[in-house]
Amino acid sequence: MISLAIRSREDEQMDDPALPPAEYAAVLADLAQVNRVTMAARPTIHFLARALAGRRHVRLLDVGYGQGDMLRHIARWANRHGVTADLVGVDLNPNSAPAARAATPADMPIDYRTGDYAALAGGGFDVIVSSLVAHHMTDAQLAAFLRFMETEAAVGWMVNDLHRHRFAYAGFPLLAAMMRWHPIVAHDGRLSIARAFRRDDWRAILDGAGIGPAARSARIVRHFPFRLCVERTR
Repeated sequence: MISLAIRSREDEQMDDPALPPAEYAAVLADLAQVNRVTMAARPTIHFLARALAGRRHVRLLDVGYGQGDMLRHIARWANRHGVTADLVGVDLNPNSAPAARAATPADMPIDYRTGDYAALAGGGFDVIVSSLVAHHMTDAQLAAFLRFMETEAAVGWMVNDLHRHRFAYAGFPLLAAMMRWHPIVAHDGRLSIARAFRRDDWRAILDGAGIGPAARSARIVRHFPFRLCVERTR
């Protein structure tokens, strides 16, 4: 077993731009199932419930939406709680939008876009979130993303990602085999854990982002199972 003392920098297979669209869609479908099994949406929903307490409208941006499952969870939560939600997703991979639209009910208005999140500066967002995207970024990319969120999110922002933990690293292949997930999901899921974060990583990244008081007021929060999230509210 590799050492998990520091973050892995090995590229994930799903990030290969040459991956055929049909195979990419199959990977996203299985990743959405991974997210359901591991309760990936729960930390984000809990954050929104706190950040938006008393509010009846939110304009929200999800960066790196994949198959759109997080945005669908948010749409259902907002509908249950009487919150009018203007939901926008942006993803660099042009094959994400077709997969997300195909998986989204027609009566669930989510704006799936393709491109760089930086192009959406000035978009009037209350909240910016991401899920399982940060570990795909380099430290420099992640620092830029934190600065963007701090500048653009009027109410708050959240990074929902993985905890680099030996038990999770050892156990994920067993779960993937039991669930018969796509080989790329089995490979990348374990690598994602190796690429993920510990508290000291996040403290250094927040300090290095140069976002001043935001770095000190951002909360690094553990969630079961093996989630390490960073959240910030105004």
